[in-house]
Amino acid sequence: MAEYVFPNKEVMHQQVETNGWNTPPLMKELQQKVRDAGLWNLFLPTIYGKYSSRLTNLDYVPLAEIMGYVHWGPEVFNCAAPDTGNMEVLAK
Repeated sequence: MAEYVFPNKEVMHQQVETNGWNTPPLMKELQQKVRDAGLWNLFLPTIYGKYSSRLTNLDYVPLAEIMGYVHWGPEVFNCAAPDTGNMEVLAK
C-alpha cells in the first residue's frame, strides 16, 4: 500500500476519468504485482486450504483497515465485494 497504492491515488483518479467503464491500466498492473507477491484473496481464512492466504480473520482485519484507506485499495488485492463472496463460493 505504501509503495504502490498511496503514491498512485492521483494517477488512478486520472485513469478512471479517461477510461470510462474500462479497468484502469494501473489497477491491472497493481493486481499483477499483488498476485506475484502472493497477496491475492487475503480474506480467505485457513479453512479454505490451498486457496487460503493462511491468515485468520483476526490477522486479516488490520490489513483490511489499511486497504480501506483508499476506496479502491481492496480491489487491488481482490478483497472487495463482490469478489469476496464469489471467491468463497468458488473455493468451496
